[in-house]
Amino acid sequence: MLLAVTRIAIHAPRQIIAVALLVMVGAAIVGIPVTKSLSGGGMRDPTSESSQTAKLLSDSFGQGDMTMVVSVTSNDGVESPAVRAVGTDIVRQLQNSPYVSQVTSAWTAPSTALISEDGKTGLILAGISGDDNEAPRYARELTDAHVHDRDGVTVRAGGEPTIYWETTDQTLTDLMLVDSLALPLSFLVLVWVFGGLVAAALPMAVGVFAILGTMAVLRLISLLTDVSIFALNLAVALGVALAIDYTLLILSRYRDEMATGATRHGALERTMTTAGRTVLFSAMTVASSMVPMVLFPQYFLKSFAYAGVAVVILAATASIVVTPAAIALLGERLDLLDIHKLLRRMLGRPAPEPKPVEQTFWYRMAKFVMRHAVPIGVAVVAGLLVLGTPFLGVKWGFPDDRMLPSSTSARQVGDQLRNDFAVNPLTNITMVMTDADGVGVADFGRYAAALSKVPDVSSVSSPGGTFVDGRPAGPPTTPADVRDGSAFLTVTSTAPLFSDDSAAQLDRLHAVSTPAGTTVLLGGVAQGNHDSVHAITSRLPLVLGIIAGITLILLFLLTGSVVLPVKAVLLNILSLTAAFGALVWVFQDGHLGALGSTSTGTLEVDLPVLLFCIVFGLSMDYEVFLISRIREYWLESDRTSAANSESVALGVARTGRVITAAALVMSISFAALMAAQVSFVRMIGLGLTLAVLMDATLVRMLLVPAFMRVVGRLNWWAPKPLARLHDRIGLSEPARHGASDALQPRESA
Repeated sequence: MLLAVTRIAIHAPRQIIAVALLVMVGAAIVGIPVTKSLSGGGMRDPTSESSQTAKLLSDSFGQGDMTMVVSVTSNDGVESPAVRAVGTDIVRQLQNSPYVSQVTSAWTAPSTALISEDGKTGLILAGISGDDNEAPRYARELTDAHVHDRDGVTVRAGGEPTIYWETTDQTLTDLMLVDSLALPLSFLVLVWVFGGLVAAALPMAVGVFAILGTMAVLRLISLLTDVSIFALNLAVALGVALAIDYTLLILSRYRDEMATGATRHGALERTMTTAGRTVLFSAMTVASSMVPMVLFPQYFLKSFAYAGVAVVILAATASIVVTPAAIALLGERLDLLDIHKLLRRMLGRPAPEPKPVEQTFWYRMAKFVMRHAVPIGVAVVAGLLVLGTPFLGVKWGFPDDRMLPSSTSARQVGDQLRNDFAVNPLTNITMVMTDADGVGVADFGRYAAALSKVPDVSSVSSPGGTFVDGRPAGPPTTPADVRDGSAFLTVTSTAPLFSDDSAAQLDRLHAVSTPAGTTVLLGGVAQGNHDSVHAITSRLPLVLGIIAGITLILLFLLTGSVVLPVKAVLLNILSLTAAFGALVWVFQDGHLGALGSTSTGTLEVDLPVLLFCIVFGLSMDYEVFLISRIREYWLESDRTSAANSESVALGVARTGRVITAAALVMSISFAALMAAQVSFVRMIGLGLTLAVLMDATLVRMLLVPAFMRVVGRLNWWAPKPLARLHDRIGLSEPARHGASDALQPRESA
């Protein structure tokens, strides 16, 4: 198939490139408006207890799907005429809105919980109707219309729907910043790697094709289901990175083949049946690592699967179709505007002479590593494990307004709630009794009294009365709190969100006996965090098992070995240890100033899952690059232990520069994400950057040669039944001819 595609590219390059340009333009027309269809939410499990509670509160009690918080602040105090006038006017406007289900405020409720401790800020809580897309849009319209400073009074909007729309806006702003950093820097590195400006432009064109195509795919998917705005960050970073990876591998192999004296057409055919095959196989492994994310219930993670699979397929397709067509069309012009030649002329230096592969840095380094395989292997493994030790103290949390910069309205309101109020209304826990028919006022009272005795509960409001520490403290709630056979109670909690005390409090509340064995569901931010953690951790073994199983099968088909696939899985996991440790050390524990973010004392539970799936696939990308080349030499050898070591050294020599250059460019794309103002994106950027660099250097260039030297010929072992199976269905390697590896040309990898 690859040979047929290559021959079409050779004979009709202009037509292929013209079609690719038309597809790119069409993808741009369809895909660029995708930003209007994406959501800043998606981190909640829609099937969880907290989601069921939220739905009951909205459907049966008119509480709204999300709570918008408006803070009204003045040095004159909340009871001053100006502040009261502003606050009551906003309340009236919100009550008249069709998007708002219920409004509570410091000026209409008897509770003092909505007034700050210094008396300068009053709160308005508005229940906004709608899902993750509608509620933020409604909240934005309400904010633009009614939330603005007036008469010396400061007014700010916050709460979940405001966080969502401000996250979307900030992510789009960050995306433009990331692009402006990553693309020029990546191009400069490519110019250094390829020499010629024309050759360096080819991977960038493939990357743009993959990014625009992925945006079009995401827009089409958004017509059917919710898609997270964060998926765009992955599409851009991964699109550039994989396009460069694949194109770099193909161009480097093409130059290798040309150095043997082959014709341009012959070199291109040989390149695409070897390097092109590696690209396809690599794309399969990367995509297969991302597909299992669709098994998580949160559409936030599902969106990364959509974007990841789409960008991998498009980058690989463009690499094996457009790249050979461009090479065939450009011919000798591929090396036009060679910066290396220009610099040599300016400095008066001669062109470097080709040298034997045995004299290259990568060959000599591989030989050195294999001569000291045990101490180097032990040192690298120990170092990675030590760097990963902070991950043992990880505490799972949930993203809140603190992932936004301090200049945003939602963040400012969140800071006010945490710092200025005795009780943060967002820590309240709502309990819905779903079968309350027959439950009397006295039963509600006894249940509420028991709940109020739970540690860190300041009060419980129920149809049976308000209770503090087991004693009555107020009248029953309104009759509207019992409706359609259900009832709800409000637990005012002082336990900090995402803390051990909060988790323990949820367990104790669940443990309190309900009246006549009725069913009670818990809702609120704390329960939502608990449910999200459970949704991920409960499915994690299945997802990891699927990823590992697919990887083992694919690598077996490539190598015919059962040892190398197991080695690859173990080393891939090891390459993640330092990255996970760094995320906890920096963002959870707050070292290095949390890189400009706000440390919450927790790590977002979605983050390690996301990084594992992405980095595992990218690690397999480099594994396939390296092992496929090593296997070429192994198949041509006499299959002795010495031949195994020589094959490893030659494989490293031929791919070391490619892998290192690709990892450098990929790390630039990922590191640019750290310039984002949304801290979650910054975390992704740091994690991906460290994991890729660790994998491409310490793991791929040091641990792999050390491991393969120690194991020797057993690297290629498989039980006889599996060996026969591989002979029938495995991926065969095209035969090599000539002495293409006798010399290392100056342009080659």
